Amino acid sequence: MTDAVPTLTLQAGHDRRISGGHPWAYSNELRLDAAAKALPPGTLVRLARADGKSLGIASFNRNTLIAARLLLRDGAAQPAAIDGAFMEARIRAALRLREYFFAGPYYRLVHAEGDGLPGFIIDRFAETLVVQANTAGAEALTPLLLDTLDRVLAPQALVLRNDSAYRELEGLPRAITLARGSLPARVEVVEHGVTHGVEPLDGQKTGWFFDLHGARGLVAGLAPGGRVLDLCCNGGAFGLAALKAGAESAVLVDRAQQALGAAEASAAANGLADRARFIRADLFEEAERQRDAGNRYEVVVADPPSFAKSRKDVPQALRAYRKLARDAAVLVAPGGFLFIASCSHNIEHDAFVTEVARGIANAGRESRIIADGGAGPDHPVHPQLPETGYLKWLVLALD
Repeated sequence: MTDAVPTLTLQAGHDRRISGGHPWAYSNELRLDAAAKALPPGTLVRLARADGKSLGIASFNRNTLIAARLLLRDGAAQPAAIDGAFMEARIRAALRLREYFFAGPYYRLVHAEGDGLPGFIIDRFAETLVVQANTAGAEALTPLLLDTLDRVLAPQALVLRNDSAYRELEGLPRAITLARGSLPARVEVVEHGVTHGVEPLDGQKTGWFFDLHGARGLVAGLAPGGRVLDLCCNGGAFGLAALKAGAESAVLVDRAQQALGAAEASAAANGLADRARFIRADLFEEAERQRDAGNRYEVVVADPPSFAKSRKDVPQALRAYRKLARDAAVLVAPGGFLFIASCSHNIEHDAFVTEVARGIANAGRESRIIADGGAGPDHPVHPQLPETGYLKWLVLALD
């Protein structure tokens, strides 16, 4: 697919960053002449310096700020073209990495630039693979990717979950389709001994949030014999893992009935329903109600959706994290633990930690950070793209 690709040249003096390992070229760094502007979005191009030296093969979209995304860097010890051999090498490398860390086939298989496949997200639920193609370049390569997945993993079902808002920025339509095969009667994910049903065609994102797998195991290890409050429980992954690990009881809270219903179904299917209680409520309203009732828990989990969809939301979002930390800290029993997370890439790690600490202090509590992390090893971050490490979380021991 790269035998006769067009060449796209960087402007003089604008190659240092990408020559140093960065995988993106911005539109203002490229010579966008009439020929370049005529290339359809998603076209493969050869990136070159102003002196003509080739840098590698990239996907190109003239309509976006990130105009070129490098797929194959010159001199790399791998297939020399974007073809079946290239795609198979990338998928097998991603698979090999996950097999170091996960005993079962439940994880994020491909994490965009972190796995050398910009624009692609693939989540694995045993024999069901859910694929997102979030860029024009990924869209163009989707048939090649699907063929490769069929060849390497032979899944029962391949779902295209192309409904992310980012696709609109790339000039792509949004749709959810069963691309190949047939879905099993029930799609499942098994995590920390709990089996959950997943809705790949109808759930949030790809149907599951794999990024907090490790954190959920850590929190479950703090729960035996204790009471757990899981705020924004979504499908119940934190609360049910805690019950499976031996928690005395768990209260799971979410404002979305679909999520709460899934958590209830999983509790029943795993024999955990007798120690679980489910409440449909707003996060902050329920925290206030719990406080007024005098309830206290050995473990409190606060894993809200993103408070900052854009940079302009950051000041308000930081205040929200401070309030959340304050409200949650009040509910932690003396000697208990608070888990709190931010999934917004617009929120910087240090700012998040600062606001959490202020919130806990405003609750009149003393705290110590005992664990600090991000997404798990199935969400590798490209070392030149630290901004893609969107997730940050803390576990704090409270006095």
